Amino acid sequence: MTTAPRRYPLIIGATLAAAIAAALILRPEPRGGAQERGAASAGAVPAGVKPLTAQLREFQGSYPEAETPTGVVREVALEAAPATLPLLDGQPLEVWAYNGQVPGPTIRVRRGDTLRVTFTNRLPRPTTVHWHGVRVPNAMDGVPSVTQPAVPPGGTFVYEFVPKDAGTFWFHPHLRSSEQVERGLYGVLVVEDPEPPPYSRDVVWVLDDWRIRQGAIDPQFNTPHDLMHDGRWGNVITVNGNIDERLAVRPGERLRLRLLNSANGRVFAPDFSGLDARVIAVDGLYTAGPLDPGRFELAPGNRIDLDIIVPASAAGQQFSIVDRFTRRPNALASINVSQEAAVQTPAFPSPARAHVPAWRDTETIAPRSEYRLAARRGGEFGIEWTLNGAAARHAHDTSTHGDGDEHPVAVLPRGEWSKLRFVNDSARLHPIHLHGMFFKVLSRDGRPADEPFFRDTVLVHARETVDIGVVPLDEGRWMLHCHILEHAEAGMMSLLDVKATHP
Repeated sequence: MTTAPRRYPLIIGATLAAAIAAALILRPEPRGGAQERGAASAGAVPAGVKPLTAQLREFQGSYPEAETPTGVVREVALEAAPATLPLLDGQPLEVWAYNGQVPGPTIRVRRGDTLRVTFTNRLPRPTTVHWHGVRVPNAMDGVPSVTQPAVPPGGTFVYEFVPKDAGTFWFHPHLRSSEQVERGLYGVLVVEDPEPPPYSRDVVWVLDDWRIRQGAIDPQFNTPHDLMHDGRWGNVITVNGNIDERLAVRPGERLRLRLLNSANGRVFAPDFSGLDARVIAVDGLYTAGPLDPGRFELAPGNRIDLDIIVPASAAGQQFSIVDRFTRRPNALASINVSQEAAVQTPAFPSPARAHVPAWRDTETIAPRSEYRLAARRGGEFGIEWTLNGAAARHAHDTSTHGDGDEHPVAVLPRGEWSKLRFVNDSARLHPIHLHGMFFKVLSRDGRPADEPFFRDTVLVHARETVDIGVVPLDEGRWMLHCHILEHAEAGMMSLLDVKATHP
């Protein structure tokens, strides 16, 4: 199977793509999927909406509108505070950390459990916690001045919600994120299936880069250079805070490897050549079938889950994982197979068998909203990144704008299908992230994308136009922004108002 051009990640051969797309509606759901969740999930579209469109009919059963709570409550104490930790090469590094570690703690719950996080801010500045990719109640989304007040130094806030989707998610500040995330504030939320597949082990890799000057994090944030380019790219790449991350395994093990890109701006394209690896989930949700990872473009905020079988005959071998997004390859990590006797490989069907709508022949449907992505001089940092010519004054403030901008908030009807268009008028990359909903990429530059999976973040390349389809199920004001954190801080952020249009 050949690797597609970089700008079309995970595009598979035309024949196979057509076969997968044709079978989507007929695929059974994973065990514990929407078919087993009762009335709360039936149809996954609110009652009382208009007669279903073809796109909405295809969408039914993709993921639930609600989840029945299990009654289990998972209590977590989370604290953000300055710390000095032996990261990178093991030398002390001054950071900001959740619970004294970078990455922060990996929180694990089962789908349907109640997660109650008591957050305390020990930083010298206000902050919040945003649960990236999780369909939370709007008040729990962690966006200051939109869903909650900022948590002041010494303050606390309780986040409580029932995750409706199993998958890999993460949490990070949504206030001056370009600095706070860069200093080390991020962690992973794993929402497990009610009956998790019996992998030999479940492993999380958090990919990041750091700009280090004289043994410290470069304190110059939102520089003109970063703003004119693709955000802040560091000179040190880490996995789980380590320069040389090594995963020791035994022959025959079957791994679920969860990858998160937590970097401010860097895009990764991990190369798993030599390993029997298949993508089973993108941005938290299972794919329609297991996919060749190729060189999937893991933009800031993106996640992929991989199903990896370590060959029983691979005793003593080392598999190097390399980033190939840029011309110069970057070593990421290695999987080192021991000389021990092979273990029996767990045998079970791939969990990647979700229902994903094809949503073909949407080219002639007008977008409900179109966003033009561009830059101009001005603003707090000397450069502003704009959506439709308007720049949010700060990444947390979309109600007021500089230079007399008027930035209307787009309204999306809850439970109805909408098409959104992003037209990149710039020569820079823009990973566009939507809060509170998943979407499917329909086309790139007018050509069908054939992606058999949903996303919450899509990388829009230079001068590229991307169309997406979305059925929002949760009411509230949700953020839409570039996840290159410097671009968001300089104005590339807006709001989507999801409203019920029927009684």
